[in-house]
Amino acid sequence: MSQEVTQWISEIKSLQQKLAEAHRERDEAYVSAASWRSLYETEAKQRRLEAHLSRQAIEALKEELQMLQEPLEATSDRAAIQSEVAALSNLEDLRVRLVEALQESDRLMQALRAEQSAHTETRESLTTALGDAIDQLNEERSVRQKAPSPTANNVIAMSDFTAQPPKTPSLELPPTD
Repeated sequence: MSQEVTQWISEIKSLQQKLAEAHRERDEAYVSAASWRSLYETEAKQRRLEAHLSRQAIEALKEELQMLQEPLEATSDRAAIQSEVAALSNLEDLRVRLVEALQESDRLMQALRAEQSAHTETRESLTTALGDAIDQLNEERSVRQKAPSPTANNVIAMSDFTAQPPKTPSLELPPTD
């Protein structure tokens, strides 16, 4: 029986060692997995950044391409004008077309000046309105800062502010009873 117990004890110790080894391997696997996860996340962040930068570069190239194509359209307009001028058969037709072009140029210049004038007037009126609003806001703030704090006897209702502008404190003394 003693030999049987010794055998069982040695078997238990062997199993405990195997269990400890399995725990150690499991812990190493967790550390390795955490390391790989960290590497994966770093790589994923790098790829996302590269993708974002690539999208920005593509957008910049699209804008550049669009800007480069605009002069081509102007060139095609120039070619159309040149073909129209070449189609004019005599000097009188050319003069008539030149007068029309100059009149159109003058009309467009007047429209531009009118638009610039309207823009200037709008800017000035908006600036004035903004200045007035700031002045009113500053006045309202100074009135509120000078006004006594509300107590049970002198609470001001919000409807008083909407019905009429706030009153500034006067130098008159209240009537005595």
